[in-house]
Amino acid sequence: MKIAFVADPLDSFKIIKDSTFAMMTEAASRGHELYAFGHGDLLFDGHEVKASVSQITLTGKADEWYQQQAPVLRSLNEFDAVVERTDPPFDMEYVYATYMLERAEANGARVFNRPGAIRSHNEKFAITGFTQFIAPTLVTSDMARIRAFHEQHKDIILKPLDGMGGAGILRIAADGLNLGSAIEMLTHHGERTIMAQRYIPDIVKGDRRVLVIAGKVVPYCLARVPQAGEVRGNLAAGGLGVAMPISEREREIAETLGPILFERGLLLVGLDVIGNYLTEINVTSPTCFQEITQQTGFNVAGMFIDALEKAI
Repeated sequence: MKIAFVADPLDSFKIIKDSTFAMMTEAASRGHELYAFGHGDLLFDGHEVKASVSQITLTGKADEWYQQQAPVLRSLNEFDAVVERTDPPFDMEYVYATYMLERAEANGARVFNRPGAIRSHNEKFAITGFTQFIAPTLVTSDMARIRAFHEQHKDIILKPLDGMGGAGILRIAADGLNLGSAIEMLTHHGERTIMAQRYIPDIVKGDRRVLVIAGKVVPYCLARVPQAGEVRGNLAAGGLGVAMPISEREREIAETLGPILFERGLLLVGLDVIGNYLTEINVTSPTCFQEITQQTGFNVAGMFIDALEKAI
């Protein structure tokens, strides 16, 4: 197969933990051809969507880990699969890229995850479609309602709807210290919608990433445990990643959501679970492949490429 990865600049990869690199390595080991481009390489020429695409070869070296041919303008339907792996922020440029990829899809390209499905599943707000699994939650820009939510639940988490890696997430404890300034800052004085959730004490045991591939649950999760007094377990915020078998509750959540999300066009999903509660549905570039594989021996990238091959 010819597989084109839509990704951040290859030089920015930290290959010791990058999940896209793990996908590329597994695909190359099976003889598939690898290509790469970014959102900025996409264009519509009046007839179809094309991209300036570079063929890449993995070297097996730690430093100069790839060799890259000169980019060539190509139609996306020339590839057997186009794999969207660009990291958030999910800003308007990301949205425009999903429009481009969706137009390419209409002309025959096979894109995973489907661009329309990515656009329809805000990684914070998407949990509201599965209220049986979420903690008490409020989504609003109304500062008075957020204050009332804190008054009701005492200990809460505030988060922007467009953040990643734990950015902008704040805990407001029962004393309400800094509640006003936190609400003003995150809502831009009531002009921006945010999410408030009741604080889940089980965060001290880790924010657990459960991966679902083609509707099937990866049997191990990665618990991202907050460090040094942090409330955030995200690896980008310094959390410690510990792989472990998924719990009965995590399996219940993942097996309920997995087939539904797969049917919607989401080949790969990362579910975030704290204690008994679903907190996020990650659809842009879910990670943790390498950490799980390194600690358990389960080949997550192999399961993903198996699913990709089957989907073509």
